[in-house]
Amino acid sequence: MSPVAVIVVTYNSAAVLPGFLAALPDGMAGLDWHLVVADNDSADDTVGLLTTLAPDATVVQTGRNAGYAAGVNAALAAAGTYEAALICNPDIRMRQGCAKRLVDSLGDGVGIAVPLLYEEGRDTPHHSLRRESSVLRALGEAVIGNRRAGRFPALSELVTDPAAYRRPTRADWATGALMAISADCAAACGEWDESFFLYSEETEYCLRARDLGHATQLEPTAEAVHLGGDSRVSPWLWSLLTVNRVRLYRRRHGPVATGCFRAAVLLRETSRALLGRAASRAAVAALLKPGALRTTPGPQPDQVV
Repeated sequence: MSPVAVIVVTYNSAAVLPGFLAALPDGMAGLDWHLVVADNDSADDTVGLLTTLAPDATVVQTGRNAGYAAGVNAALAAAGTYEAALICNPDIRMRQGCAKRLVDSLGDGVGIAVPLLYEEGRDTPHHSLRRESSVLRALGEAVIGNRRAGRFPALSELVTDPAAYRRPTRADWATGALMAISADCAAACGEWDESFFLYSEETEYCLRARDLGHATQLEPTAEAVHLGGDSRVSPWLWSLLTVNRVRLYRRRHGPVATGCFRAAVLLRETSRALLGRAASRAAVAALLKPGALRTTPGPQPDQVV
């Protein structure tokens, strides 16, 4: 049987990489695996740490800040034959046996498996499951907030029902910090969409997989800690997340529906901007910029990708 390819994309990841590598043996327990890292031209000691701490890893240097999807594609291309690919952020800390539980849950229509994700220092799981975007869901989140709206499937993308996180639950898509993808699903879907520099690439991939008959499913016995959260505090990252969300919707719907969806998202960000949220002010400006939905903002200095 082929090994599991552990796929990691790094960009100035020296601060979080040692912890990821230290947790990897326990997280991958019970599996034959090989680490493949695509580095997006890190300016820090990321590549040096890999050489020292993971000498058997395959390291692909893209030579530029190419974006997350491009990094995933580069690493998968270098991985060779694999039973499953485990796509990991370097700020993930897998708990004991996490990867094997994910890989074992693949099949029977499940092409993508995701774990319970915990934020650092918290003992309740993060709401990582999502429904596909709709105008009504965007409006519900704008008016009553995504967490309150999450109790009503028609009014929010966010799945907040606690029961959904206690059993294997299928969703339209899920947070992409850690996901296992079967070889069959990867072959059917092909490459990740590099037109999304960062954010919405995992959404697009999960929706494409679902359309091809490969569901995304939570495996609640698999657990990991996610240290991330840059999009919550960085105006540039939040703007990119927001614009790419509308761009993806535009790919899958007509101009009238897209106009309504964009207006609902704009309402949400405007209301929060009026409350003083700097990230939302930046998102409003990005949404109103001419041509915003036709192009992806390029990388900014020191942005983590």
